[in-house]
Amino acid sequence: MAPETLLPIRRRTAWCLAIPGLALYNWWVIVLLRPSLLNSPNELFSNLEASGQPYASWMQHADVASGLLFFSAFMVVGWQSLEGGALEWLLLLVFAVGGAAGGLFPERCVDTINRSCHLHEIELRLGAAQYFHVVSGIVEFAAITVVLYLSYRRTRNEPSSIANLYRWLYASAWIFYPLLAVAYLFVIGGSFIEAAYFTGFSLMVIAQLTERTHP
Repeated sequence: MAPETLLPIRRRTAWCLAIPGLALYNWWVIVLLRPSLLNSPNELFSNLEASGQPYASWMQHADVASGLLFFSAFMVVGWQSLEGGALEWLLLLVFAVGGAAGGLFPERCVDTINRSCHLHEIELRLGAAQYFHVVSGIVEFAAITVVLYLSYRRTRNEPSSIANLYRWLYASAWIFYPLLAVAYLFVIGGSFIEAAYFTGFSLMVIAQLTERTHP
């Protein structure tokens, strides 16, 4: 089936939803302006959303809003907006829902720097919200990672700038996923690794939306 030709108003609407969504999704940038929010560069940004943390409710709301905006943007463009990209579209919706769920179910304690919290989490002694947050994060990461793989495979023979971006992100994933595991298991450099992931995921949203809204 040929890709659907979007009306200009739908293209504009999609970007008007996605741009504030991208800004809210990258709320972690405020830490660059106020580094004292993080106890350590080894801490994950998600700890700032844990109940009781300063500005936690603002960050939780930012995650929920960004997820809903992404979901709406891709609903506007529709699954037929990119030839061969229907599964990618569906997974982008899953990614958006996972991100919003992470804000709806914040962590109850800071698991990456609090040893007792980490142990209680492993022993399944924390409330359900803690595990909903963990599962939503896994769903979010898994969905956008599969989108990256499918996008890379679909465009691997193309010379376009979008195809080059997918290739660059795909190659970077082979480096940063092991680093993420190390950061989580050994509590080393978590904020740097997580910032790289948020940036990469944002680029994926931009690339997909650019492909789907191109006249």
